[in-house]
Amino acid sequence: MSNDLDITKRIAELLLEAQAIKLSPAKPFQWSSGWFSPIYCDNRVALSYPDTRTFIKKALAELIRAKYPHAQAIVGVATGGIAQGALVADLLELPFAYVRPEPKKHGMGNQIEGRLEKGQSVVIVEDLISTGGSSLKTVDALREAGIEVAGMVAIFTYGFQVAADNFTAKNVQLDTISNYNALIEVALEHNYVDASQLESLAKWRVAPEQWGK
Repeated sequence: MSNDLDITKRIAELLLEAQAIKLSPAKPFQWSSGWFSPIYCDNRVALSYPDTRTFIKKALAELIRAKYPHAQAIVGVATGGIAQGALVADLLELPFAYVRPEPKKHGMGNQIEGRLEKGQSVVIVEDLISTGGSSLKTVDALREAGIEVAGMVAIFTYGFQVAADNFTAKNVQLDTISNYNALIEVALEHNYVDASQLESLAKWRVAPEQWGK
């Protein structure tokens, strides 16, 4: 693959083309948190497009090879990180498991699905990073089980400061293959947004809880 900037922009372009990411500054979306947002992201849509899915899989695998060459297993975050994580684990020829948001209420009561060993070094695969709260619950579950979390990789991040703070507080390294800045650059180049909307889009990323109120 080409350089990191080319990859982040190409992935943003693919996500926009697949409508996995939608931009609507004039008619914002409302998240379950109550925040208003000019962007809606569902990277699971990308799984329906083989070329896009494969490009993302290879980019994540190359990132893991470069940053975490000694990883012993890949762990997906339920539910968005399961499919892509399994694809990446297959490409890297590593074991795969996934972590539920909470233990099952029946059967074995598992939260970690799959087989991991205490002391094993794993890389977590996530599809999207917003505040990082739900993703970091996976870190907690793995650490409580005696698993070593080498780091986390994700397809896309909004780049919120609160997410950076949350990952720092948990001492977890996060790497992503695309991000909000690359997305806006590509969106402007391909006329998904126009220059008059850039200031509003920048303000949303800095203070999403206040934007649109």
